Amino acid sequence: MSDDASRTAPVRRWWMIALVLLAVGALAFAIGRFSTFGAQSRGSAPTTTSPEAGFARDMQVHHSQAIEMAMEIYRKTEDPELSVLAYDIATGQSGQRGEMYDWLVQWGLSQSGEPMMQWMNASEAGHDHGGTAEDPLTDEEAREAMGMASADEIRALEDATGQEADCLFLELMIRHHEGAIPMAEALLELGTDPRALQVAQMIKDGQTAEIDAMESMQARLGCG
Repeated sequence: MSDDASRTAPVRRWWMIALVLLAVGALAFAIGRFSTFGAQSRGSAPTTTSPEAGFARDMQVHHSQAIEMAMEIYRKTEDPELSVLAYDIATGQSGQRGEMYDWLVQWGLSQSGEPMMQWMNASEAGHDHGGTAEDPLTDEEAREAMGMASADEIRALEDATGQEADCLFLELMIRHHEGAIPMAEALLELGTDPRALQVAQMIKDGQTAEIDAMESMQARLGCG
């Protein structure tokens, strides 16, 4: 392969993943409009303070960072298994994020609302995940509780290369997934919208399986 070809190959691969993400997001948007329309025709839409609305807003934020980290490691990892995982995370969560965005559109709700994670605090159901109405979590506290990476950790991932980058990504993404699972479990307990419950179950099952896969990769790569 010529030098010019070797330099343009990563660029072509990067554009391919970007185009796939756009396509997946558009498809999920269309599916979300159809499924949400069906749900609304059977009853009233969730309100702005509902568990469904809070979940859709918070999980979009959560997914956005996962997509960012997955695309970063996909761009530079040389490990084939990790590359496939990163691709799956980026495309899968892009689709879910697009669908959740559309839920809020179809429900006539804004994309922002209550303090993050407050929807998870339902005293009548015995929850106390997201602070209280009188003392809600700050955005920084909520992001930490959701397992999200800090700005310094994102910069470290961007600067890292080779095995260091692979291992840092796995560490951050495992923690990120571990933060998503309680959110999905809370909606499964508190929510009523059929499609939202289906997506929450998919997130719980899918991210649990991905944690197992990432822990196996950590062992194979010799991550500390």
